[in-house]
Amino acid sequence: MAELRTEEEQIQALKSWWDENGKSLFLGVAVALAAVLGWKGWQSQQAAQAENASVLYQNLLDAVVGALGPQLDDAKLATANHLNGQLKDEYEGSAYANYAAMIMARVAVDQKDLDKAVAELDYVLANQPTESMFILATLRKARIVASQGNVDQALNLVNGAPVGGYKATIEELKGDLYLAQGNTDAARKAYQQASESAAAGSRPLLDMKLNNLAAEES
Repeated sequence: MAELRTEEEQIQALKSWWDENGKSLFLGVAVALAAVLGWKGWQSQQAAQAENASVLYQNLLDAVVGALGPQLDDAKLATANHLNGQLKDEYEGSAYANYAAMIMARVAVDQKDLDKAVAELDYVLANQPTESMFILATLRKARIVASQGNVDQALNLVNGAPVGGYKATIEELKGDLYLAQGNTDAARKAYQQASESAAAGSRPLLDMKLNNLAAEES
């Protein structure tokens, strides 16, 4: 009888525990399950969005290649611009939208539409690019701004950019900008730093710039 009473007490204790905790336990399991299913759904949605953006980006590349063939194709260029806008509208801040803007900035330079090129690069800079893309967009913008006569602004852009793995490129551009200002001493120092940072023989044009400065000073 004692054993039976003990079993009954255990069963009653289990029932009491379930009455007190069962609902909250069930709710916790349900919430956890919903979170897992929600996460999987979010992942599926992200994958679908990335695939759609990839298709748009590939179509943009095809349009650009077709537009800038032996003869300019205005219709394909218009298609590229439309796809570029679509990527910005539907996938703002995505890697594909940023890559598209970089490409269209280059196209705009080829079309001598420098203001549009700057606008495309500004989009990239404002939409969380990778460090490498941020540096490249900054350097390209600096070159365009300098070509428009704003050398001081270009230097400020370059001086404010992270270096990353682009020290040689950055210093060479600084040298070009200092030279445009007529500051040959600063230009020479920048070129020398660029030369020290670059692999030997990898920048023949940089060597030529240094040689030209040396010849002018001799």
